[in-house]
Amino acid sequence: MKSDMWQCEKCGREFENLNQGHFCGKAADIDEYIAAQATEVQPLLRQIRETIRAAAPDAVEKISWQMPTFWQPKVGSRGENLIHFAAAKKHIGIYPGGEAVGVFAERLAEYKTSKGAIQFPTNKPVDFELIAEITRWRVEKVRGKTL
Repeated sequence: MKSDMWQCEKCGREFENLNQGHFCGKAADIDEYIAAQATEVQPLLRQIRETIRAAAPDAVEKISWQMPTFWQPKVGSRGENLIHFAAAKKHIGIYPGGEAVGVFAERLAEYKTSKGAIQFPTNKPVDFELIAEITRWRVEKVRGKTL
């Protein structure tokens, strides 16, 4: 372990930031993932889940990369992950992929973003409609893809 790294006592993972928020363990499903998060963030996670579910009614819920994930099946071919979300210490991360972050860049200007990731701070109102729009856009992208 590098001297400037912090190691979680519960799961043993190493992080650059002291006491970095993360999910220890492996959740069997999204309900279990949400239940393992801080009480104050659970309502936000439930609302994000419901927002995504409403925007992608045919998507299948699963855990992928230790995060709640919505996977879109595709008729006659394989599907793909639409969007992931996860709780961190001071934000909720939404992971729709790099192309979505580029397409919605103007609407995301007030949020911290990186390739494929959007951070919604937990101390500010979450733009659920924006999350729904991004999800619907991802559904259309997957439906239009030839795999």
